[in-house]
Amino acid sequence: MQVTLFVNEKRCVWETTLNETLADALRAHGFLSVRCGCSKGSCGMCTVWLDGAPVLSCSVLLCRLEGRAVTTLEGLEPQATALAACLVAEGGDQCGYCAPGYIMTVLALEREFAAPISEETVRQYLAGTLCRCTGYRSKLKAAMTYLSGGGTH
Repeated sequence: MQVTLFVNEKRCVWETTLNETLADALRAHGFLSVRCGCSKGSCGMCTVWLDGAPVLSCSVLLCRLEGRAVTTLEGLEPQATALAACLVAEGGDQCGYCAPGYIMTVLALEREFAAPISEETVRQYLAGTLCRCTGYRSKLKAAMTYLSGGGTH
């Protein structure tokens, strides 16, 4: 079956099956920022935006996305670069595997909440975004720096 969707504002017509996830389809079509850490919707590494809202792409079936808009990290320059620079500056980048999902989630938080955003709000919003090699303090500091305008975005 074919599905027509918009990825980073570009119209895409993709062949799919009834059980192909959005995460798998995005990676197969070259959107390599989308990473799967669990394939069960519990780690946040595959976060993308669906019609502007963050979703776990490993839990979304591609066949249900006819006409929908998907945004990946590749479609969010220069904000993603500015937040990545904050992660590096705070030492929250170690292996980097979780960084795309983390960045997508922080950028969604920025769109959803008016500034100033409290540290507690950031903690709660990022609760489902896991990292297996970095302490969360550096990632939280990076998010707070970025959200306070310190990331020059």
